[in-house]
Amino acid sequence: MITFNWLEVIGWLGSLQVVIAYGLNSYQKLKSDSYGFLLLNLFGGLFLIAYTFYKDAYASMFLNIVWVIIALPALIKLMRKI
Repeated sequence: MITFNWLEVIGWLGSLQVVIAYGLNSYQKLKSDSYGFLLLNLFGGLFLIAYTFYKDAYASMFLNIVWVIIALPALIKLMRKI
């Protein structure tokens, strides 16, 4: 029997968000200073923090905390330009 776990879904969504942001940026479909790129990375990182905490994967959790620390100030800076 397969059990459903929301944190597994959150982990997959976080991974997809980070990969989509990277892929779209690599093919110049999304600029690295755009809201879409920064929000995908921010929420992808937050989702992965929750997932890696759940899995006790603290090295990966640290990486995702740094990912969020990079994305959040960049997003704030972009919002101040308006």
